[in-house]
Amino acid sequence: MGSSSNDDFSVFVLASDLGVDATPFLTNQPDDEETNENWQDCSQYLVADEDFSDLDLLQFFSLQGSDRSGCRIFRVVGKHFPAQVVSAERLKKYIFHKICSQLPEGPFCIVYMHSTVQKEDNSPGITVLRWIYEELPGNFKGRLQTVYFIHPCLRSRLAIATLGRLFLSGGLYWKIKYASRLQYLWADIKKGELEVPDFVQDHDDVLEHRPLTDYGIEPDPFHLSAATANPYSLGRYEERWASREFAL
Repeated sequence: MGSSSNDDFSVFVLASDLGVDATPFLTNQPDDEETNENWQDCSQYLVADEDFSDLDLLQFFSLQGSDRSGCRIFRVVGKHFPAQVVSAERLKKYIFHKICSQLPEGPFCIVYMHSTVQKEDNSPGITVLRWIYEELPGNFKGRLQTVYFIHPCLRSRLAIATLGRLFLSGGLYWKIKYASRLQYLWADIKKGELEVPDFVQDHDDVLEHRPLTDYGIEPDPFHLSAATANPYSLGRYEERWASREFAL
């Protein structure tokens, strides 16, 4: 202890001694720019050998114009989606391919048209939709501003209000905006920016004249109110009674 030494020495302090997580110091971390590049990289979702021409013909997922806030619009027509023949994996690949290849920089929104959708034929399921959304790169999640839900039925409202809180992430759940009529949508989107299929417009007209249909109630299932009365039926009975009077 009395002797001194001129040899150099170094002290190594473990991060655990300071109450700090030592993982960042003991492992090689990628550069911040490289991490950010991979986070926003879309090339991994562009499948060159995958043919989506059959799905493009269905026009259930297409890029349209912009809303009044400048967000580009992806239109989703639920009635056009064949849920029974398209797997969840192929649906995810197709959506990612469309977003990565067609969507320009900046915010975007989704207009989902639920008009005349049949659950068994057209709905992929809320768990599949949640899975696809969670698989999106964080950059696209942040750019998605609003999901306009057009013509929601009572069942879909209840499903989202109850199961939606469990199966949809909070960020997506609070972005849903219902529009029971197309006229409410035009406050956010100009008419010329979005192509509305004829059957969607027809369904909107039906709801306008029979609003109880929104809640699954058909007030006139046999359309009796539309049937015209026969103007000759009463006349035949009048003539019959008149002839009896003359006979008496």
